[in-house]
Amino acid sequence: MRLHYELSGPENAPVLVLGSSLGTTSSLWEPQLPVLHEFFRVLRYDHRGHGGSPTATGPFTIDELGDDVLDLADSLGVERFSYCGLSLGGMIGMWLAARAPERVDRLALCCTTASFPSPRPWLDRAATVRAYGTAAIAEAVVGRWFTHGMAERDPELVADYRDGLSAVDRESYAGICDALATMDLTPLLPAIQAPTAVIAGAQDEATPPEFLRVIAEAIPDAELYIVGDAAHLANVEAADAVSVILHGHLTTAGAR
Repeated sequence: MRLHYELSGPENAPVLVLGSSLGTTSSLWEPQLPVLHEFFRVLRYDHRGHGGSPTATGPFTIDELGDDVLDLADSLGVERFSYCGLSLGGMIGMWLAARAPERVDRLALCCTTASFPSPRPWLDRAATVRAYGTAAIAEAVVGRWFTHGMAERDPELVADYRDGLSAVDRESYAGICDALATMDLTPLLPAIQAPTAVIAGAQDEATPPEFLRVIAEAIPDAELYIVGDAAHLANVEAADAVSVILHGHLTTAGAR
């Protein structure tokens, strides 16, 4: 599948791939672009059925979603890249770094997890979305993306993300839910060789900091950062703090 993508920044700079969360598009990373464009050719993509990417019928697997990114990189002639992903994007990043280590220079994982305690919530969500569409779950899901303070300060931004989730193709979204229900990346983590930064939102209920701590402890020499006033979309709510972490990690010369 050819995913929709946006390529921006200096043409001769190293490539950085950005993976967004389930229910968002590549616009999720706009708060970080001014900093990242100073150093990287930035490749942003939309997951299946999100934004400009084609729809597809599930169920999917995390392997298929990871292969989507490799196929996109291959089509653009990108052999090596650094990768930063949030939530679903981070899960794909772990898969890429473990399954295709020769492709990934540096890795940043934001507000994500290597596995979930139970498949049932994802199977239930998939069933709801297939029956009623993504709008049926948008209020509850986006309610966990931001802190209450953020929702009060910027209700229009929260509404925009709710509308964006409601526009995602139902079958594509449900198929990704199926992938998350069966996903367990935990056995792959010790094999990741790319220098890795792990970023948690202190108030993230979707992927709490303890989920990120498990990842950081399993990946050799990974560094864990916990961002204070932020929930699941920490790169939006604590944009400056996350940008500083990404700048420091992704632009560090050399490897471990």
